[in-house]
Amino acid sequence: MEARGRSKSAQTVAMRRFVIEKLHWFATERGFSQVGRRELRAFLAYLNDDPPATGRWGDPRQTRPLRPSTAHTYFVRLKTFFAFLVAEEVLPSSPMEGMPAPMNRADQVQPFNPQQVQSLLFAASRTHRPLRDTALLRLMHDTGIRASEVCALLRGDVDMNTMTLRIRHGKGDKARTVPFGEETLSALWKHMNPNSHARRGKGSGRGREDLRGAHDPLFQSERGKSAGRALTRYGLSQLYERLGDAAGLTGVRCSPHTMRHTFAVEFLRAGGNVFALKEILGHTDLNMTNRYVALAQVDLSNAHRLYSPGDNLNGRLKDG
Repeated sequence: MEARGRSKSAQTVAMRRFVIEKLHWFATERGFSQVGRRELRAFLAYLNDDPPATGRWGDPRQTRPLRPSTAHTYFVRLKTFFAFLVAEEVLPSSPMEGMPAPMNRADQVQPFNPQQVQSLLFAASRTHRPLRDTALLRLMHDTGIRASEVCALLRGDVDMNTMTLRIRHGKGDKARTVPFGEETLSALWKHMNPNSHARRGKGSGRGREDLRGAHDPLFQSERGKSAGRALTRYGLSQLYERLGDAAGLTGVRCSPHTMRHTFAVEFLRAGGNVFALKEILGHTDLNMTNRYVALAQVDLSNAHRLYSPGDNLNGRLKDG
């Protein structure tokens, strides 16, 4: 209610509700009759510790540690929630007042290399939903859109004629248009028209406005009660983990966020403009975008060592 009253985005509202529900689960599981400073410290410790044998939140599938940035997000959302309760005079003071935030180190995600991307695409082609999974991977690799954004896509958000996506609910509820390439176009066409044998070419056929089922989710879940509904962020993360296992990937975290990093770094390595990258990724300023520049610079330094004009000058003179 607080977030809606202050015109917060739907994603912000959903995240705050999610965090409070997890706190409620933890308090119930531990038998807490109230939630004060001591209980909140226990909750934050639970986030930072390795998951128990039964899995985090009682889900045996959640066996991986949380990223420091995720634990920090929980802290910030809870602090905002308790500050709201104080402002509404529900509580006399916040139990989180003066509580230090967990350390949030910069996320140094190692991007996929080209061979790993190819392995993931091969693994996607061998699942029981190969058209969907291949289109999903190609789209994320080609655009760098966020997990929440790909899950929110509708069929009508894809414009085959202009080869663009309409991101309606980006971070901060900001809309933007994102381009994609020919390989992604082909994969999307096959996914969206599985019974068509015609090959999709650029500019052929109809655009976004006439797509069949324009308001249907572009990528749908296939299991349990959510079958036929939009793929969730959790379902997307699980898909990446399954594909990573099938591809035999090691030394890299197989996640949607890693694919976003991969797009950004490869875009810059190929000579892409940092200002264009900022707009494609939906960043509000260049601070976040510049983190990808630092990763891409490693390749530039290595290339200079190999092809330095100064170091290679004598060799060229001898050859001449």
